Amino acid sequence: MTQQLSAAGVVLAAGAGTRYGMPKALAEGGEWVASAVAALRNGGCGDVVVVLGAAVEGVDVPARACAVVARDWADGLSASVRAGLLALGEGVDYAVLTTVDTPDVTAAAVRRVLTAADGSGLARASYAGRPGHPVVIARRHWPALLDVLSGDEGAGPFLRSRDDVAVVDCADLSSGSDIDHR
Repeated sequence: MTQQLSAAGVVLAAGAGTRYGMPKALAEGGEWVASAVAALRNGGCGDVVVVLGAAVEGVDVPARACAVVARDWADGLSASVRAGLLALGEGVDYAVLTTVDTPDVTAAAVRRVLTAADGSGLARASYAGRPGHPVVIARRHWPALLDVLSGDEGAGPFLRSRDDVAVVDCADLSSGSDIDHR
């Protein structure tokens, strides 16, 4: 990523975690939220927003981040993505999205995907050919993304509709697996 451009992280943590049995923002005593914030901050994001919803009380958001509540969180992942993007300041050039339930994603993966987004402004991690997080979206793409967000798919349909998304293999850095069950 070009040095003078800024990136901010968005931790998507608003869901109820029904398959997991509790909101994942509370998982492992808050360690997953802390891990996601650390990966984003140490990976190049100046600011980090944690999007909450099903659980707000009892969620320990690290001092290096701020919380925003997606009031319509029950509408699905798209509501969290929307709330996170809209919470970012005007000076942010890139949003780096990650989910709270991918706790082994590292700062190195964030850096790698962020660097790959320099051309098209769109990049996403891949793990053994499987798309994953982090996902990087330049501000110039936010209006088009916000126009198509719906349901529980987040940015996936938007990214699949594009032929200029840099797919970045990060399997050497982490599993990228999302944890849906305890």
